[in-house]
Amino acid sequence: MQKRTLGQQGLTTSALGYGAMGINLAYGPSDEQEGVETIRRAFDLGVTFIDTAQLYGWGENEKVVGRAVKDFRDEVQIATKFGFTKEFGHDSRPENIRSVIDDSLRFLGTDHVDLFYQHRVDENVSIEDVAGTVKELIEAGKVKYFGMSEAGPETIRRAHAVQPVTALQTEYSLFERDVEALFPTLDELGIGFVPYSPLGRGFLTGTAKPANEYDESDMRRTDQRWQPGNFEKNVEATRQLNALAESKGGTVAQLALAWLLAQGEHIVPIPGTRNSARIAENAGATNFSLTHEDLDQIAKILPTGGYGARYSDAALPTWE
Repeated sequence: MQKRTLGQQGLTTSALGYGAMGINLAYGPSDEQEGVETIRRAFDLGVTFIDTAQLYGWGENEKVVGRAVKDFRDEVQIATKFGFTKEFGHDSRPENIRSVIDDSLRFLGTDHVDLFYQHRVDENVSIEDVAGTVKELIEAGKVKYFGMSEAGPETIRRAHAVQPVTALQTEYSLFERDVEALFPTLDELGIGFVPYSPLGRGFLTGTAKPANEYDESDMRRTDQRWQPGNFEKNVEATRQLNALAESKGGTVAQLALAWLLAQGEHIVPIPGTRNSARIAENAGATNFSLTHEDLDQIAKILPTGGYGARYSDAALPTWE
């Protein structure tokens, strides 16, 4: 698999990463051993960038990642995150950041984390204090690179002035385009970009079903893109994308990931799955080329994104 560089501090990863969240959170019942095997299969296919977080099971997801990569830890890049409370509030106080990294290292079974993200901006803690604390962790050897998630341009600039930001992680896919407004800032500062939910939370795999058919613990039961009215429009858009993908000998998921990769050399998507066959399918996206004509056709099908807001309430990140 091809390699890509995130940011200007030297972090090199596979062109496609793996998002481990769904092993423990948000997508219904799971099998942790299946998660371990999926991560190992991803590595066999050249995926070396593994994304987890404190929030994903409060250590349980990190333990799965640690178990999965223990035999090849030095050949992968692990990203994890800090900043949530168990009540889904925010806590980026320096003392909490230090506590989280120590827990994460223990859960992961490693002596360092390659990329340490602030999971969400904490309005009660100055971003300078956050960046300064991560800078100290980098100097101590516990962290290699600093990342941010769902942050806006001014916050990114202020953090970057204290400790260079290597990557921003935010939702981005054919269905979700708002983050494109931040790309000029990322390009100016030399910051890489990591799209999460790059397959539209699974819609862009062509397997979406009505919201009420998902398990009670699955976030898609309330996702606006799955609600009547939006659902049918998104199904039709996915059908058209799938027809284009099949005409090129691929799948709609491969087309969706290839579209992201075509948006810039600094972009490394992190699709998640618990299915080893899907891992192979996703990895194939790195060899799925799109012509200018293909990109124009995709733009006609989904000119501004999918139908339905990505969150059903007002709890959206504030991009400032």
